[in-house]
Amino acid sequence: MSKQFEHTKRPGFWLGFTDFFTAGLFFLLYMPLGGLQKEIEAVLGHRVTPYWKAYLLGIPTLFIYPPIWMARICEELKQKAISLGVEGPYTSWRHMFIWNTVGLPLMGPAVATKRFFDTLGRVETALNSRLNDS
Repeated sequence: MSKQFEHTKRPGFWLGFTDFFTAGLFFLLYMPLGGLQKEIEAVLGHRVTPYWKAYLLGIPTLFIYPPIWMARICEELKQKAISLGVEGPYTSWRHMFIWNTVGLPLMGPAVATKRFFDTLGRVETALNSRLNDS
């Protein structure tokens, strides 16, 4: 019984909470060193702009670009979940963007990150089970 994806149960809220209080610096390290960047690319089936580039583009855009970058990934992940038959609730462009903007005073980024990692974990579990079935 082999698994391609090992991290299907990440604590999304706490990762988002930590990232919120470090102004995005936590994910600058976690994306490449924690393997999340490669994992997202493996799930989506294509290369994704590295987070550090999105973060740098956030500086001149008053940090509007990083939530847009993440929202795009969320929408692709939602489509992947639907195509695999994974049940919702899913992350989505709208969910990620609204929680990261309007929901900012209510710990919105942590809420959005939790939903993202919940969806990612279920998609990875579905992909692992397909790998085991073949």
